[in-house]
Amino acid sequence: MTAKLTFNEDRCKGCGLCTVVCPKKIVALNDKVTNIKGYHPAYCIDISQCIACASCAKMCPDSIITVEKL
Repeated sequence: MTAKLTFNEDRCKGCGLCTVVCPKKIVALNDKVTNIKGYHPAYCIDISQCIACASCAKMCPDSIITVEKL
């Protein structure tokens, strides 16, 4: 299965909840980037491993993650 993950990095507050629920452990906080709010935003480490379960998007309190099955 192919998936597309989109993160609205400027709205991410770096809470890390999405990183905890990912069954493949491919969502992480990017410690090399700081967004406009001063947080390290979430990103996908390896999109080829994504199963498009949308657990990350469901867990996000700010709805910054979009998951699409391709």
